Amino acid sequence: MSTGADGDRRIVVAADPDTLAAATEGTLRAAIAQAIAARGRAWIALAGGRTPRAVYERLARAGTPTIDWTKVHVAFGDERLVPPDHADSNYGMARAALLSRVPVPEAQVHRIHGELPTTAAAAGAYADALADAFTLAPGSVPVFDVVLLGIGADGHTASLFPATPALLEHARLAIGVTAPAAPVERVTLTFPVLNAAREVVILTAGADKAGAVGRALADDGDVETCPVRGIQPPGGRVTWHLDRAAASALAAAGIE
Repeated sequence: MSTGADGDRRIVVAADPDTLAAATEGTLRAAIAQAIAARGRAWIALAGGRTPRAVYERLARAGTPTIDWTKVHVAFGDERLVPPDHADSNYGMARAALLSRVPVPEAQVHRIHGELPTTAAAAGAYADALADAFTLAPGSVPVFDVVLLGIGADGHTASLFPATPALLEHARLAIGVTAPAAPVERVTLTFPVLNAAREVVILTAGADKAGAVGRALADDGDVETCPVRGIQPPGGRVTWHLDRAAASALAAAGIE
């Protein structure tokens, strides 16, 4: 495993899937424990997809530092418009791999209700639930202690896809979107929420992601064609956890 840092950006490259999952678990575990020590509770936003599952399974086991899961609030960066028991549900995956195996109080799991009839309804309900849980003042955004994100081969993150109106949303906490591939109807947190996080962790693996990772970390580029470039929390840190295949374009681009 190799690690590079540039200001508040850290790039951790793992040799194999187990090392990748272990390194990501370590980053998340430390951030959660530090938040609880500092503020008495931790707020995390989880990602969906295949790669995070191994990380969640590791977090569900005993580890160091120890996490007091009764003091953790869990939310989600995005969700598909499907019921929670559907195979495509991000919540369903996280519940099977992690949430059903640790003592997080059910009232502290804030899922996106993908069983609602429209993305607008699900996004509105999710925004209202977060505003209530964080006791937000009007016009303010929730501050997560750590947000876990992925990146697609097209450069999308959460469900913020290239050349879509959601990239320009600055007022709402969550918004309904149409993805380019099924399941197309989704709900995502917006950039103002993601960039308010104290720490962002971006996890990805596979050679098909190498081009997007290179574009995301290059000095020049734009958010419209590579949305993950919009993840720039001004007061937070971004840690990239990559396998060797996903990181394979970085050396040629002069990125360490």
